[in-house]
Amino acid sequence: MSHSCPVGEEPQMPDKDTKAMKGTDDTPGGKASPDAQDLQPSVFHSIKFFVLCHSLLQLSQLMISGYLKSSISTVEKRFGLSSQTSGLLAAFNEVGNTILIVFVSYFGSRVHRPRLIGCGAILVVLAGLLMTFPHFISEPYRYDRTSSGDMSQDFKASLCLPTTLVPAPAASNSSCSSHTEVKHLTVVGIMFMAQTLLGVGAVPIQPFGISYIDDFAHSNNSPLYLGILFAVTLMGPGLAFGLGSVMLRLYVDIDRMPEGGISLTPKDPRWVGAWWLGFLVSAGAVALAAIPYFFFPKEMPTEKHELRFRRRVLAVASKDEDSPSEQSPGEPPEKQVLGQIAPDLTVIQFIKVFPRVLLRTLRHPIFLLVVLSQVCLSCAVAGMATFLSKFLERQFSITASYANMFIGCLSIPTAIMGIAMGGILVKCLHLSPLRCSALCLLGTLFCLLFKLPLFFMGCPTHQIAGITPQSDSQPGLELFPGCMEPCSCPSDDFNPVCDPSTHVEYLTPCHAGCTNQVAQAALNKSQVFYTNCSCVTGGGPVQAGSCDSTCSHLVLPFILLMSLGGVMASLTHTPSFMLILRGVKKEDKALAVGIQFMLLRVLAWMPSPVIHGSAIDTTCVHWAWSCGRRAVCRYYDNDLLRNRFIGLQFFFSMGSLACFALIWAILRQQDKEERTKVASSGLQQQLLESRPEKKPEESRV
Repeated sequence: MSHSCPVGEEPQMPDKDTKAMKGTDDTPGGKASPDAQDLQPSVFHSIKFFVLCHSLLQLSQLMISGYLKSSISTVEKRFGLSSQTSGLLAAFNEVGNTILIVFVSYFGSRVHRPRLIGCGAILVVLAGLLMTFPHFISEPYRYDRTSSGDMSQDFKASLCLPTTLVPAPAASNSSCSSHTEVKHLTVVGIMFMAQTLLGVGAVPIQPFGISYIDDFAHSNNSPLYLGILFAVTLMGPGLAFGLGSVMLRLYVDIDRMPEGGISLTPKDPRWVGAWWLGFLVSAGAVALAAIPYFFFPKEMPTEKHELRFRRRVLAVASKDEDSPSEQSPGEPPEKQVLGQIAPDLTVIQFIKVFPRVLLRTLRHPIFLLVVLSQVCLSCAVAGMATFLSKFLERQFSITASYANMFIGCLSIPTAIMGIAMGGILVKCLHLSPLRCSALCLLGTLFCLLFKLPLFFMGCPTHQIAGITPQSDSQPGLELFPGCMEPCSCPSDDFNPVCDPSTHVEYLTPCHAGCTNQVAQAALNKSQVFYTNCSCVTGGGPVQAGSCDSTCSHLVLPFILLMSLGGVMASLTHTPSFMLILRGVKKEDKALAVGIQFMLLRVLAWMPSPVIHGSAIDTTCVHWAWSCGRRAVCRYYDNDLLRNRFIGLQFFFSMGSLACFALIWAILRQQDKEERTKVASSGLQQQLLESRPEKKPEESRV
């Protein structure tokens, strides 16, 4: 959006005077600075350099915002969180953002926009560093019941030992003190605070950056600059998942490894990757990208002859496109103020005016239906972005690193391609609002068709002794639990082993009744087996780790179909946006877009991760418990997980389809009415034209 203050003054000044003027305005206290031109390098007066800097900043800011989603299952395991809690944590990024974003439209160009962007970026950096803080204040990760300094005893600790050799239960419960609970709440509280701060820091970055580019770029260059900015920014989430893929291959305590090393591999279900390292890397990237913003001027010289040419183009465009909704000269200035939220308003006036404009905009049926359809699609996208990585891990028994690689390399690039395709179709085919709604309808319909096969593509639930219902075809399981009675297995231990002959998994070697362990060297790694297992047919041996999935090969077709559905859904992005811009009054456009983004945050991006997380929690069949409270889920019912996760996606897509169908029906009806009006007015005109010819004949008669 352009602002009136710089518009009226800039064309009358030569470029050198303008630059000198900017240097004067920027000095503290408004004193003239003779060396202002020398103090600030000319590169900071270039809008092209600003576009480059802002592209890098938004890229790194979206990378740090999206990184938590790539490591959500790892954070759950590390701190014992349910999916509902982790979903709420991911959604808290939007809380601070939503509260403050409304006031950005009020401040406009009153503030020093580059410096405010820089300050917001510093808050984002602090939030990223704060997210790593729980790692440093927590004790080293313990994946077994032994002491943190005796990791080599992992396998022996889980063996079936006589009751006399097992430590007293009180010893294991001694760690559940009030201090431990307070520490857990502190760690979780710090992460929630960091996510809120991350949202607050992101508030000024995009709106002020776009308005700054729009104000000082040549009108012909402005769309190109914003297109470049948008294209580079969209790569941020992809890089976040790529970074997650790399970091989660490293062990969580890489900075404080035990002397004897660790006996885990990334395939082990107890593995926790270095989730915190990605926040440090992305926070460093944001910090570097933020530095130039403290050297840009409040206002920079615009590109050559930009303003006069721009006014002429805007005047022609407004006559061609928006003539029905233009402000009539006789309307009171108050209505113009209400629509445009003029920068001359005080904060109190702004707060008083905002609800009236909000209600006026929401009364528009097309606007309301488009926003509702976008809310439905955004709910699907938000849930998918937050939990797809975890879903792939659990459904297909792949590592977190592998799942992130699939999402970063396939899902996100195809979604970007869909957005670009939607924009190209709207531009090249010059689509009318009716055809835009038809394109949205087709895109959502094909999205649903691609998602339908996903209900049937997945792996069955692992057979876990004593947890999942067992089939009659597996002998030996009827021995459970009597076979492990002399073992006194701790209920909170987790060190899964697999019986390769029956493909049955046991929580620990103790639950399989194993009394001995054997390590064998294979491919430079030590493979551990347990023998003398009283609960296993033939006494074993059983292999350390979870059973391999029989259908991991389905992950690639699954992600391809999911990506194709994403392409179809993202195809609706640009045409639905055009429906809003062409559907509301001219003076309400800026605010309509602001209200749209606010409603998307409040109704989609905030609740959707919590809804998806709660649905995932309902499919859990075995929870880990910590100090009497339910912690992380160990095992899920895979069929139920798939049906509920994909079912939510399908439900939200159906809601979007229904909204687009209503929009198409309304616009089609309006189009018919307009054609009828044109036809009737044409007939009236013909009658009026024919009457003057008949009158002289009648007079002669």
